Amino acid sequence: METRKPADTQQPEIKREDILFLQDSNFNNHNVCVVTGAGTGIGRATAIAAAANNLMTVGLDINADEGKLTQKKAREMGGQMIFIKADLTRDEDIENAVVEAAKLGRIKYLVNIAGIQHIDAVDSFPMEKYDQMQRLMLRAPFYLSKLVIPHMRQSSDGTGVIGNMASIHAHICTRNKPVYNITKFGLRALSQSISAEGEGKIRSFTVSTGFVKTPLALNQIPFQAQQRGISPEEVVRDVMMGKSRIKEMMTPIEVANLFIFGFSRFAKYLVGGDLLFDGGVVLTY
Repeated sequence: METRKPADTQQPEIKREDILFLQDSNFNNHNVCVVTGAGTGIGRATAIAAAANNLMTVGLDINADEGKLTQKKAREMGGQMIFIKADLTRDEDIENAVVEAAKLGRIKYLVNIAGIQHIDAVDSFPMEKYDQMQRLMLRAPFYLSKLVIPHMRQSSDGTGVIGNMASIHAHICTRNKPVYNITKFGLRALSQSISAEGEGKIRSFTVSTGFVKTPLALNQIPFQAQQRGISPEEVVRDVMMGKSRIKEMMTPIEVANLFIFGFSRFAKYLVGGDLLFDGGVVLTY
């Protein structure tokens, strides 16, 4: 008998009416917003939302085909976006991306979203995968921040904002995701460190969500099913959304909108803080 795929495993299209539009004098095409992981999922949605809010957007991703598709979608929304292929585990690619982005205007915003997942217990976790995840999900955000902060300080008002994509796994640790847990906790520490040094002008924050309808999350379903000995439907219902008071996965654009808010003048007191939008997983029992 054929098993139907759960509705929650369908990736939603991004529509203009789903984007949060905010009036902010810094949301103009002289200011650059760099978005990593722009090829798919939350990165794609954030790049589109930033471009739609009049920011000159630079999307980075190792997948050129998907990155160019994001660029096309952003331009269809009326925004301006450039895509740069970059392997964020390579310092030279990171350095080149910042140099190229700075040619388009003043770098004012950075969103670190790029990430991968590997599910394994600590005692069987492959160290080469550990090293790859650390470089991509913690070292690259640190190095990008290091490189863009001077550009932010040189802007007309000396301000800038760095948003980091965390997770409920920056608050709680679940089994078989040790390195993912470590990197997400680390991004909260990075955001707080940047904010401690930013004197209120260079802000940083994290966004922590539960499962979102992205390829990264959806691709976990068969692995989780195999490891736990349950069906894919049970993984979504009982594992992914089991602790959430809202039994529906967030969409990428809903997460992207949190970054747009965090960048805006409406979030000037968001200094080192974390936007926890998790359906109650962490704080309700």
